[in-house]
Formats: sequence, structure tokens, C-alpha cells
Amino acid sequence: MEPVDNLDSRKAKSKAELESANAKLAKKMVLVTIGSLLFAFALVPLYNVLCSITGLNGKTDNNAATLAKAKVDTSRNITVQFTSAVMPGLGWNFYPKQASIMLHPGKIETVLFEAKNITSQVVVGQAIPSVTPGIASVYLKKVECFCFVNQSLKPGETKVMPLRFFIDPALPKDVSEMTLSYSFFEATKK
Repeated sequence: MEPVDNLDSRKAKSKAELESANAKLAKKMVLVTIGSLLFAFALVPLYNVLCSITGLNGKTDNNAATLAKAKVDTSRNITVQFTSAVMPGLGWNFYPKQASIMLHPGKIETVLFEAKNITSQVVVGQAIPSVTPGIASVYLKKVECFCFVNQSLKPGETKVMPLRFFIDPALPKDVSEMTLSYSFFEATKK
């Protein structure tokens, strides 16, 4: 039988080792949590950079296209469909005035969208465009777009907003249809 003093010293040593291991584990968990939070905050800017470089996810350039002397390609037609969405909490109705158009690449077209504030307060929104198929996003050139700036609507106000754009004639020949979708998000400072 072991002396009681020896047993107590082993228990104390084992308890000290366990506390040390727990402290190391706690430090690792805190570092993992901090790393996860930092990654989460960096993810959106990294994603936006990736999409703007590669054209993935149909993200379009939000800068006005210069009106170069693009030659109109009358040998083919492209069908562009328009869809819209309003994110929860915005309090707007928003839709394209026409569901689709057929156009020749290189020809500038104008399409109208309508937004109505159905709340009792001024609401500022920001439109975010998306194009499918994703490869087509780099060939959609916006000359004038309500998505370039925030849109402010007074209570009950309706606004008709133009989109002037063209499709770059360099669009691959196998793409004959695309969908341009706008999602409106609230941008009001609270």
C-alpha cells in the first residue's frame, strides 16, 4: 500500500497538469474564435474583389461604360430578361416596366424600372445588379443606371428609373440569352 503523502502529490501533479492543459485549450479556442471573426469580416471584401476580377456570380462593373464606337452586330439577337427583388425591411415595391427585350449587340437600349416607397418615412435604397450566365456579366455595359448611386424615396413617392446599356459585340456567340436582376437593399443611415 502506498503512503498517503505520495498519493496526494500524484493527485496534485495530475491536477496541475490538467489545469495547464485546460488553459492551453482555452487559449487555442479564443484564438480560433478571433480568427473566425476576422475571416468573417474579411470575407465580403475578398468575395467582391474575386467577383470583380473573374466575373463570377454575375457581378457587374458599377461604373458607367464609355460610349465607344461599338459596331452594332445585326447578325444576331440577344434576349435580355429583367427581374427584380426587394430585400426585407426596405418597404418598397420595385419592378421592371418590361420583362425582356431583344437587341443587337452594340446597340444602346433603354429600359425603365419603377420603385415606390410604401412606408411612411423617407427610405434610401441601393440597387445591386447580377447577371446570369456569369460569363455574360463582363459584356453588359451600363451607360446610365440607377444602381450607380443610392436612391431616396419620400413616403408614397414613385420613381421611374432608366437603365441605358448595351451588350458588347464580343459576347461569345453561344450566349443568346441573359438575365439582368436588380436587388434593392436599404441604405438609410439609422
